[in-house]
Amino acid sequence: MKGWKAAMTKEKTVSLDRKSLIIGSRESALAVAQSEIVKEYLEKAHPAMELKILTMKTTGDRILDRRLDEIGGKGLFVKELDQALRDRRSDLSVHSLKDMPMETPDDLPVIGFSKREDPRDALVLPEGAEEIDFSKPIGTSSKRRILQLKEVFPEARFESVRGNLATRLRKLDEGQYGAIILASAGLRRLGLEHRISRYFDVDTVIPSAGQGILSLQGRAGEDYSCLDGFSDEASACAAAAERAFVRALGGGCTSPIAAHATFDGTIMTLRGFYYDEENEKAYRRTMTVETAGPADCGRAGEKLAEEILKAAR
Repeated sequence: MKGWKAAMTKEKTVSLDRKSLIIGSRESALAVAQSEIVKEYLEKAHPAMELKILTMKTTGDRILDRRLDEIGGKGLFVKELDQALRDRRSDLSVHSLKDMPMETPDDLPVIGFSKREDPRDALVLPEGAEEIDFSKPIGTSSKRRILQLKEVFPEARFESVRGNLATRLRKLDEGQYGAIILASAGLRRLGLEHRISRYFDVDTVIPSAGQGILSLQGRAGEDYSCLDGFSDEASACAAAAERAFVRALGGGCTSPIAAHATFDGTIMTLRGFYYDEENEKAYRRTMTVETAGPADCGRAGEKLAEEILKAAR
């Protein structure tokens, strides 16, 4: 985006003259597909580079009988990947940005962001169904989604559904749920767009901060210039705004907070949602500002959070 590139500076790095690169990934089909997006870019941009994807099961993938807020949050999805980077078993981790903790360690910085896939939440019905069977629950483990969807489906009840995308679809098709809610980005990346029965526009259901964006995490001080052409400026600015909004509200990975930024040139529209559990009240605010890069976007996110906090007092 015009006017942003000059605002996006990089730390001084050490050139390693990379001839190979190992990409760390969770072992789910979606995580591997997302890592393949990065691998395919590198194969085309640097055909001589030796590339490999190292998959692993994270703590968050192993514990499926409890909600994330009960077992320690989304940090459980990155712990093993972080350790692989520190042990130099991998050189780069690919994450769904919405699954990353709001704070990242100094020695393992986020070094880039993908172009954003469709960020909207999606309604998925059982195979062959044309409408929701409200005698069964709608499956979602997200408080953010439940709080917003209660306004859309006041007659619905909601129950947690855990597991990878294939497991959730199987549970749906077996009849355990009348519908499930998923991020459309994941379905599209796996070629399952045909399963989507309805998209929820971002004004009706504000997405999770970072939804639809892949984040690339590496080791501090190393040269990742091989990924310069992959990283997307608009996604970097959106990530800065959305994550700053969540952090300013004290939100962790399971807090009922949502943020989504869209751009028209350098004009950003930021939508924010916050649920105050003490007074059981939801707050929505929208801000439109001109920005000159991620730092500006981050400050806008903080300002929108401040407005909501004032309204909640």
